[in-house]
Amino acid sequence: MKKIISWILVCAVITGCFVVHRDTVWAEENGQGVGSLYATSAVLMDADSGRILYEKNGFEKRPMASTTKIMTCILALEKGNAEDIVTASAYAASRPKVHLGVTEGETFRFGDLLYSLMLESHNDAAVMIAEHLGGSVEGFADMMNAKAGELGCEDTYFITPNGLDAAVTVGEEQKVHSTTAADLARIMKYCIKESPCREEFLNVTRTASYSFSDAEGKRSFSCNNHNAFLNMMEGALTGKTGFTANAGYCYVGALTRDGRTFIVALLACGWPNNKTYKWKDTTKLMNYGLENYSYRSFSDAALPDIPAAIPVQNGQSETLGDTALTEVEAETAKDFGMLMRRDEEIEVSYEGKETLKAPVKAGTQVGTITYRVGGQTFLTCPVKIRQSVKKIDFPWCLEKTMDKWAFGAAG
Repeated sequence: MKKIISWILVCAVITGCFVVHRDTVWAEENGQGVGSLYATSAVLMDADSGRILYEKNGFEKRPMASTTKIMTCILALEKGNAEDIVTASAYAASRPKVHLGVTEGETFRFGDLLYSLMLESHNDAAVMIAEHLGGSVEGFADMMNAKAGELGCEDTYFITPNGLDAAVTVGEEQKVHSTTAADLARIMKYCIKESPCREEFLNVTRTASYSFSDAEGKRSFSCNNHNAFLNMMEGALTGKTGFTANAGYCYVGALTRDGRTFIVALLACGWPNNKTYKWKDTTKLMNYGLENYSYRSFSDAALPDIPAAIPVQNGQSETLGDTALTEVEAETAKDFGMLMRRDEEIEVSYEGKETLKAPVKAGTQVGTITYRVGGQTFLTCPVKIRQSVKKIDFPWCLEKTMDKWAFGAAG
């Protein structure tokens, strides 16, 4: 199935995500729109399909503060060894608050630093992880940007592992540590749905509190989870907060309920003293998703007329003078579905060849079934031929002529 069915990501070149308009006419007419948000940029995503269900300035680049650390964490889980011993550099020890307060030369177990990173959002822990895996902060930033590229997050640029405001000159271009709400949601989708370390990511980010010591046992530390959303809504799954002077309050989080998983990403969601704005926006968007979107299987959609067989010009048939035919087989959307509103319809169309020219080989694609919602393509399935058909040649003509003559003489 995976080799046959091709998933088309609308706007993949830009965002790697499916996109819909940010507030639907249906929702507004029925009084169920999102309404106003505090965040300058916001996205609500279906975590399974990657479809963006709502966006407000979702593709504008903005600094993202400590939400950066979800990328730091997932790379640390995928590339690191929890039992490694990490030594704090002078640079790590100099990172500003919020920090663990490490001193130069102090050593820590790598796995412990992940809880410092994600529960307390310690900036020095992020640098220690980065230097251990990448050799330097710059080397780790290259790893972060490479992963972002793999995920289709082309509007994201990492400079620091902790999200502190930063800018660098690359060639003649000024680059800023930044992302978009759409890209940030896409990174979270990878962390909780696609990464081979997704369970470990959830285990770390859902831990309420964690205590550890430095590697020599000289100092003890305690970390508490500051993701208040985990206790705000049933099914709250994970998340990461952030704040810098340039970024404002930021948040990315996920919720799962009744087989549906939603991701919310917020950038520039207020500045002091408006620390709670992000929770109001997050719950508003999550409730909008829960109230308006349910899972629909594409297999429930009516299929268009698809020919059972296609004529093959100059093809060898069973009988001389008959038109050669080859049967077709169609793969359909048996295992594909996504979150949709009640008013949305799945449109299915077929486009394919009406005739073929011999020779043709079994398995050749001759058509495509396309599934669309709101005019956007979400899935294509190939239609292929079952049998090979050889081209008419002299030996075949002679054989069929002799068969016909023999049949006639016998009659």
